[in-house]
Amino acid sequence: MAFHVVHVHRRVLAALDGSDAKEPALDEDLVAAFRDASDAVNAAVSDPSRANKTVSGIFGEQPFEQLVGRLLCADTLIHSWDLARATGQDDQLDTDAVTRALEFLTPIDEAIRRPGGFGRKLVPPADADLQTKLLAFTGRRA
Repeated sequence: MAFHVVHVHRRVLAALDGSDAKEPALDEDLVAAFRDASDAVNAAVSDPSRANKTVSGIFGEQPFEQLVGRLLCADTLIHSWDLARATGQDDQLDTDAVTRALEFLTPIDEAIRRPGGFGRKLVPPADADLQTKLLAFTGRRA
């Protein structure tokens, strides 16, 4: 999973210049790789000319900062829960981030179910909170 998060950060960055995103090596320090990729994304978003650059991807053309604010943030948020859950840490997600992830993901439901994306969504309990709804939407049991 950490491998995936690093690779997605690198793929998003590659959208800025059309380069190929380097997959992490099996022996790569993933914590350092994530910090480097995250720092590079933050630097790009902080640079108005790069942040506003139109990039292309599976979700169409959009400003780089929009790709980061939607896809990258939602992906990182969900996998943060995965890692916290897997390692016995606090898995409570930021409510605003959960709301934004649901706003982004819900309209592209079919697109994210393609091979290599999310699995089938689950039906959350009727009284589920937003985090449980997001997790169920992404095929996870809270």
